[in-house]
Amino acid sequence: MEKFDLKAICPRRKYKSYKGTVGKIADNILNRNFVATQPNQKWTTDVTEFSGSFGKAYLSPILDMFNGEVIAWDLSTSANIQQIRKMLQKAFSKHKNLEGLIFHSDQGWQYQHRQFSEKLKQKE
Repeated sequence: MEKFDLKAICPRRKYKSYKGTVGKIADNILNRNFVATQPNQKWTTDVTEFSGSFGKAYLSPILDMFNGEVIAWDLSTSANIQQIRKMLQKAFSKHKNLEGLIFHSDQGWQYQHRQFSEKLKQKE
């Protein structure tokens, strides 16, 4: 390689959001029944990482399983609990009566966090 002036390119480490168990993992009430018969019955959320010329970004939406409507979302340059709290605040400010709502997630570290569960309990 030296003779031909070649240099190895080492791949960059891929981002891994997994932090293990950081809090309480909620029961899977939904049990893969993703059909909702009315609005605000079942919401789902996740964090998606994507890259562009600007670098990495993290999108966190809440979707209503009744019609796929985006209830609220937040875009951030880092995946953190503040992003999730902002997203929840946007959703709760738009929707006041959420009695009986099932809020489903992949149980990633953000959704195990104490601040996330406290924010949901405040809305009960």
